[in-house]
Amino acid sequence: MRLTTKGRYAVTAMLDLAYHSQKHPVTLTDIATRQTISLSYLEQLFARLRKAGMVKGVRGPGGGYTLSRGAREINVADIIEAVDEPVDSTKCGGKSNCHNDQPCITHDLWMGLSEQIRAYLKQITLGQLLERELVSEVAKRQAKLSEQVIDIQTLQERKTA
Repeated sequence: MRLTTKGRYAVTAMLDLAYHSQKHPVTLTDIATRQTISLSYLEQLFARLRKAGMVKGVRGPGGGYTLSRGAREINVADIIEAVDEPVDSTKCGGKSNCHNDQPCITHDLWMGLSEQIRAYLKQITLGQLLERELVSEVAKRQAKLSEQVIDIQTLQERKTA
């Protein structure tokens, strides 16, 4: 199975949002800094996630994004599908035209694998991931590192001003 950057980044960004938006909305700039994902790429992903009803924007000072429903109600498969990333292990994209416009000899094998992967990812919610100790440890470490990056950038801006 091929899960592209789009699907991985969407899940990563949503988990970051779920962790950090428990007290207040989170900006895409903050997510981009913590996860080292391009801000413009995040904007594209969040447009799709917003359209799918997974996140909502909060305008004004202190604004940003929050989850549109509880973290236990959002599963990983839905996040991946919301950004138009198919969970598919077949060569033909599930169209059954992999060999001379017909299913190839291993088509059913790869379709079965795709279904297993999709079922597995459907069982895992952001809430379950948040309960994992490693997720909390990594999120805290990333937050601390991003604060240091921002502090360094601020110092550099003051020197050049």
